[in-house]
Amino acid sequence: MSLEEDSLEYHRREPAGKLEVTTTKSTTTQRELSLAYSPGVAGPCREIADDSDAAYQYTIKENLVGVVSNGSAVLGLGDIGPQASKPVMEGKGVLFKRFADIDVFDIELDHDDPTAFVESVAGMEPTFGGINLEDIKAPECFEIEARLRERLSIPVFHDDQHGTAIISGAALLNATEISGKALEDLEVTFAGAGAAAVATARFYVSLGVQTENITMVDIDGILTTERAEAGDLNPHNREFARDVPDGGLSDAMADADVFVGLSAGGIVDREMVRSMAENPIVFAMANPDPEIGYEEAKTAREDTVIMATGRSDYPNQVNNVLGFPFIFRGALDVRATEINETMKVAAAEAIADLAKADVPDAVRKAYGDQPLQFGPEYIIPKPVDPRILFEVAPAVAQAAIESGAARTTVDPDRYLERLEARLGKSREMMRVVRNKAKSDPQRVALAEGDDEKIVRAAYQLADRNIARPILLGNEAKIRRIVDDVGLEFDPDVVDPAAGEYETYVDALYERRRRKGITRKEAAELTRDSNYFGAVMVEQDDADAMLTGLTYHYPSALRPLLQVVGTAADVTHAAGVYMLTFKNRVVFLADATVNQDPDAETLEEVTRHAAEIARRFDVEPRAALLSYSNFGSVDNEGTRKPRRAAARLRADPAVDFPVDGEMQADTAVVEEIVQETYEFSDLDEPANVLVFPNLEAGNIAYKLLQRLGGADTVGPMLAGMAEPVHVLQRDDEVRDIVNLAAVAAVEAQPTN
Repeated sequence: MSLEEDSLEYHRREPAGKLEVTTTKSTTTQRELSLAYSPGVAGPCREIADDSDAAYQYTIKENLVGVVSNGSAVLGLGDIGPQASKPVMEGKGVLFKRFADIDVFDIELDHDDPTAFVESVAGMEPTFGGINLEDIKAPECFEIEARLRERLSIPVFHDDQHGTAIISGAALLNATEISGKALEDLEVTFAGAGAAAVATARFYVSLGVQTENITMVDIDGILTTERAEAGDLNPHNREFARDVPDGGLSDAMADADVFVGLSAGGIVDREMVRSMAENPIVFAMANPDPEIGYEEAKTAREDTVIMATGRSDYPNQVNNVLGFPFIFRGALDVRATEINETMKVAAAEAIADLAKADVPDAVRKAYGDQPLQFGPEYIIPKPVDPRILFEVAPAVAQAAIESGAARTTVDPDRYLERLEARLGKSREMMRVVRNKAKSDPQRVALAEGDDEKIVRAAYQLADRNIARPILLGNEAKIRRIVDDVGLEFDPDVVDPAAGEYETYVDALYERRRRKGITRKEAAELTRDSNYFGAVMVEQDDADAMLTGLTYHYPSALRPLLQVVGTAADVTHAAGVYMLTFKNRVVFLADATVNQDPDAETLEEVTRHAAEIARRFDVEPRAALLSYSNFGSVDNEGTRKPRRAAARLRADPAVDFPVDGEMQADTAVVEEIVQETYEFSDLDEPANVLVFPNLEAGNIAYKLLQRLGGADTVGPMLAGMAEPVHVLQRDDEVRDIVNLAAVAAVEAQPTN
């Protein structure tokens, strides 16, 4: 099936299109319906009538953008009219929601006249927190945006102009740094003199490029002062007319440092690239076919050609989705009156800076595990990088505040927490733990220290002051990885195989000599980073330890149990997962350690899981699960969780609600536990779920993760004498950092 056939099927599949309106408040009861509409809705109406800014508090306005078009200049399709442009505008709404959690109404207006268009959009100002203009032909787009910006007190942004400008501007900042050139010295040639080209040229001037160093070329040749005086140029591109002889694109590209293509495919050849200055920068952004092909430009000359296109199948894609969702996010969150030049520059600088940071594993996987590292092949981040939200939105918000465009302010730390929450509950929960870890960073030994993921995780732990990592492994290999990945990082390294660690050998031998271990065997085991790391923690040379990335779980767990062991008052350790959904967090135990626990073990597991929940600032409500509800089935299997729950309820030291045995839906559905089993000690749904055996726990966690869309953190090993944890073999850098943060908090003296 062709791409077009796939797209047609995708769009017509029920429900047709790509967007829908959903409610954000419960409407299941008559009372709730009366609050949502008449008569209760009169309350917020009166508040807004008294103070129009109250609309931001009581309505969707603060998170709603209008994507508005007349379909007169749709990319690759031209003037197709408003109705035919609707799939594009819906798609824009998808990107707003997917990347920045911004709601969108797409508005397609049947207006060719700029005044009629402006009047229609201006009349909708009370509805929206911002307006994104889309696919409006030049030169009308300049007039429409200028008039709306002057008239409205909410941000108005024509993405076709400014989006390309900002993203390519970020690429330009990094390309000039790599090539060793200064912005103010650049000679820049533009192919194209339409809305995107003019806006991009203006933005480059804001970044530091000199206007007199910009040469713009349209279909009739170089924009010269002679053409301007003859009335051959429009009022918008006339500012880039130069007092130079007439000529074509090949003349304009000779000795240029930068080529910016916003015109048509195939108009540049290899000879033109050869005529440019040394180490040229080529942004060929025509779509779907660039002005010159990627490989054609890169191989045109011997020195370095830094190349960017608008295509996703080559490095350095200039994609507007890197900008507009996050720019609007920052603008909306401070109720900005406009998106001004200061805010746009802040966005470009934030995007450029992010390209220099280590790239998350999820992004690498999305691009076929390409080696994404700052350099000529990676000068701007990939669109799927979730960190863009946390870099660009705060930068834009702060720029709005400093430039006077903001009507409200945000606390930087709390704002980051709000942004984290928009991307999922797990990010919000982990921020709580990371902040705790940062208050008193602890020494965390990483057993597989010469694995690239572990090295990258260690860098993040140190760079963000979450922990003080100690890498266990071959020092030469570790430092080679640091260099290869391009990290500015001088890690603490301990090589178990390179030194004499008699104290550690003695400690391991002392602990295991009555378990069949000779001193010679203890000496051999301490050269294994798992045993070495465990002894290191036991000897107080590290505060916590992680292992397991390259081992099966039982193999990684065994040294920890043999050397560190369980806490003094604990018989059984347990593996606890935190699962997060959009509006709910649950902790599952045991999913990794105890295969067939008895009642006493289930009791202990419940205590462990409740303790883990509190580490995340969650007050535990525990349910011991079964296929029976409070004795509805009576056999040995159902009696175990029933007895465990009874023992916990009878213990005055247990200061959290706990009940069981009960079925899973009884535990998590409020109506069932409150109405059918009103006698239960749980007056709210449980958030700590204790399974009758490891098999059930492991199956449930994986089903919830894969089919229920849950994000997971863990497994967190609870009940150990020291903070030691076992990673999973497919964990990404983010997972390693998260579990290290949990271990660091657990290791803090006050906890």
